[in-house]
Amino acid sequence: MRRILLLCLLWLATFGIVAFSQENEKTIEKILLAQVAAWNAGDIEGYMKGYWNSDSTVFVSGGNLTRGYGGVLSRYKKSYNTPEKMGKLEFAELQVRMIAQSLGVATGVWRLHRANDQPWGRFTLLVEKKPEGWRIVHDHTSSAN
Repeated sequence: MRRILLLCLLWLATFGIVAFSQENEKTIEKILLAQVAAWNAGDIEGYMKGYWNSDSTVFVSGGNLTRGYGGVLSRYKKSYNTPEKMGKLEFAELQVRMIAQSLGVATGVWRLHRANDQPWGRFTLLVEKKPEGWRIVHDHTSSAN
C-alpha cells in the first residue's frame, strides 16, 4: 500500500511539473507572437515589450553585441526606421522548451516579407521569468542572407 501511494505521489508530481512546464512554454510563445503582431503594426516599442527592460539584456547579431534594453531599442529604431524596412515579420519553426523553472529557450526562423527582398535567419532566445512576467534576456539572431 505504501509503495502504491509513493508511486501515485510520484506520478502526480511528474504530471504537475509537465503541466506547469507546458503552461510556461505556451505563455512564452504568446509573448513572441505578440511581438510579431506589434512589429507588423509598425510598433517597435510594442515589439520591445517582450524584452527585459534592463541594462543586462543582451542582443547578438551579425557579429555585433548590443547590451541593455535601450541599446537594443536604439538598434531596432535605427535599422528599421521606415515601414518598408520593417516589412512584415513572420516566425516559423517556433519551439519553446523549459530548461529550468524560471528559464526557457525559444528557437525559430524569422523572415521579413518586404517589397524587394525577404531576409531571414534563425534565432535563439533565453526567456526568464521576471517580476513583470516572462522576458527575453538574451537574443542571438543570425541572418541567412
